[in-house]
Amino acid sequence: MKIAIMASEGAPYVKSGGLGDVMEALPSALSRIEGNEVVLLLPYYQKILKNEAYEVEQVACFDVALGWRQQYAGVYRLKNRSDSVQVYFIDNLYYFGDRGGAIYGDPDDGERFAYFSKACLDTLLHIDFIPDVIQCNDWQTSLVPVYLKSLYAPHFPRTKCMFTIHNIEYQGWADGYFFDDVLGLPESSRERLDMGGSVNCMKGGIETADLVTTVSESYARELMYPYYAHGMDSVLAGNAGKLTGITNGIDVNTFNPETDPALRAHYNAQTLTKGKASCKKRLQQEVGLPQRADVPLLVMVTRLAGHKGLDLLCYIARRLLLEEDCQLLILGTGEQHFQDFFLFLQQEFPDRVSAKITFDLALASRIYAGGDIYLMPSKSEPCGLSQMNAMRYGTIPVVHATGGLKDTVPPVDAEGEGGLGFTFQSYNADDFLGALKRCLHLYKDDPAKFRALQRKCMRQDFSWDKPAGKYMELFQKMINS
Repeated sequence: MKIAIMASEGAPYVKSGGLGDVMEALPSALSRIEGNEVVLLLPYYQKILKNEAYEVEQVACFDVALGWRQQYAGVYRLKNRSDSVQVYFIDNLYYFGDRGGAIYGDPDDGERFAYFSKACLDTLLHIDFIPDVIQCNDWQTSLVPVYLKSLYAPHFPRTKCMFTIHNIEYQGWADGYFFDDVLGLPESSRERLDMGGSVNCMKGGIETADLVTTVSESYARELMYPYYAHGMDSVLAGNAGKLTGITNGIDVNTFNPETDPALRAHYNAQTLTKGKASCKKRLQQEVGLPQRADVPLLVMVTRLAGHKGLDLLCYIARRLLLEEDCQLLILGTGEQHFQDFFLFLQQEFPDRVSAKITFDLALASRIYAGGDIYLMPSKSEPCGLSQMNAMRYGTIPVVHATGGLKDTVPPVDAEGEGGLGFTFQSYNADDFLGALKRCLHLYKDDPAKFRALQRKCMRQDFSWDKPAGKYMELFQKMINS
C-alpha cells in the first residue's frame, strides 16, 4: 500500500509535543509492514535546515497558488534515514526557514499551514507518488482533504484521506475573509469550513475526510460531549459514522531502561529492584533531594498547563507533604503561576520537593527510571504518552480516568491487583489525593506487591505494532469503501 503522511512536526527533526513523537514512530511502524511504501512530508523549519546532521537533496521546486499569491516551494528528500520511510521537507524561507523559535504561534499560522497543506499535494505530484491513502494530522494539515476533494480529485482519483485529531483544543480559526483571500477554494467548499461566520480549518478536515480518527478509543467517545469537544461536538456528531479511536504506542527502543543512554544504571523487569534503586539514588542526588531509599519519590514530567491537572496537585500538595513521608519532583515549563507555585513549594519543603523548570529530555528519562510513582491527573488527555513511558521504566502511574489514560491504565484494587495503576474518576482534588494515598499505602505496607505491579507494568506491550495494524485495517476499509 502506498501511504503519504503529512504533519506539522515530527521527531527527531522537530517536535513540540506528542504529535512529534507519533510522527517519529507511526511512519516507521507502517513501513515495517510488508508491501507498504511510506512517505512523510514536513515543513523545512529553520531548526531542520540548519542542522548539519540531516543530509538532503533537492528533488523538486514549483510555485503554490494560494489565493492571489504564488509562493515558491522547494522539496528536499532526506538521504540518511535509517528505515525505509521517505522523508520530504517542504521549503519556503518566508513561511518556515527564516523563522526561529517556536514552530507555532505566528500571526500568520493559518496562511503558513494552508500553504503547507496545498504544497503537500503538489509535492506528491512532482515526486510522482500517487498514494492509496493520505493520513494528515491536526488542524495544521486539516485542509489537505479539503483541497484533495475540491481541487485535486482529478489527480488523485482513487486516493482516500484519513484525518487524525491529536488535540481538538487547537482548531485553526481564522476570520471569514481568509476563505477568499488565502484559501482559493471553490464556493462549494465555503460551508464545510464556515463556523459562525469564521473559518475553522479542523471543521473542514472533519467534513471532507473519508475517515476521522483520534488517538484513543475513550477520547473518540468523549468528543461527542461538549465538555471535551471545545465547540466541535455538533460537527463530530454529524460525522459520528466515520469517527473512531486508535490508542497511540510509544517508541519502545528509545524508552528502554535496558539501553537508555541517559541512565547511569540499566535494568529490566528481572533486575528491577537493584537497577531502579540505583537510578533513584542518583536522581535524588542530581536534583538535590536527600538520598533515601525508603521514601517514595513522586514524579511528574509535564507541560505546566491547566489541562494537565496541575490545579489539583497544587491544591493537595501541602496537605500531602504534611500527611505523608514522600518526596515530589516536577520537571517542565509552562504557565508562570504554576512555575512559581512549585518553586515556592521547593523553598517551603527543601528536603521534600525539587522543581526543575526546564526542558531536558535526558533528565526526563532519569526521572522515569528513578521515580516510584508517576502523577498524571490530567483534566483531559487525548492519549498521553508519559504514563506509558513511566510504566515502561517500572514507575506506577496515578491518573485521572479520562481519554487515553483510561485506555492504558486499567485500575488496580487496594491490593495492587487487576490493573496497572491507580485511578480516580471525578476530576477533583480529594479523589486525586485518595488515589495517591492508596498507591502510597501499597508502597509502604506491601513492598512485594508494589514490586510485582512494577514488573507487570514493565512487561506490557506499548509498542507501535498493534496501533499500526489498526491503522492498516482502517486504511483497507477506506480503500474498499
